[in-house]
Amino acid sequence: MSSIDWSLAGKTVWWIFIAVWVALRWRPNVRARRHRVKQSKRSLRENISLVISFSGLFLVPVIWMSTRWFRPFNHDIGPFSIAVGTILLIVSLILFHMTHKALGTMWSNSLDLRTGHQLITTSIYTHLRHPMYTAFWVWALAQPFLFANWISGLSGIVGFGALFFLRVGTEEEMMEAEFGEEYRSYVKRTKKIIPWIY
Repeated sequence: MSSIDWSLAGKTVWWIFIAVWVALRWRPNVRARRHRVKQSKRSLRENISLVISFSGLFLVPVIWMSTRWFRPFNHDIGPFSIAVGTILLIVSLILFHMTHKALGTMWSNSLDLRTGHQLITTSIYTHLRHPMYTAFWVWALAQPFLFANWISGLSGIVGFGALFFLRVGTEEEMMEAEFGEEYRSYVKRTKKIIPWIY
């Protein structure tokens, strides 16, 4: 009886997650595009941060899986690591689903405000201002557990971390400018990405 290839298992779990994530996002993306963008802050910095995040969460892992470039940084993983990574990705998918459901057509993958934009403060937004970012952080944290390679494992944390810290301040300024005291009051009673902590 041959031993289990845990590295292959981690890659398989990750690809299944990617497929489900794309399916989860498909309909909200189509629905949101039907509503005109009223204001956008898609600056050069925003575009660069999106590329960095995409690279860390997707491109670098694919390069590792399909080439020999990062092979010197491979390491062993086992069933416990795969289990933790899988649980984290499931949590991430649940958060993505809850966030898309709460946002409806207000969702955007960039810094956009749509016509008739509303401030969502219910459901998962009751305690968190940026649960979508929480979902991405959980995804990024899952990669070191699933990938038997230091570079691809940590690339998501570095990549999404860059986007988060470059974007979140601008996004909050944008929301405050749009919703004024309503948003300032909302900020006082919520946290950014971790309930009751941060």
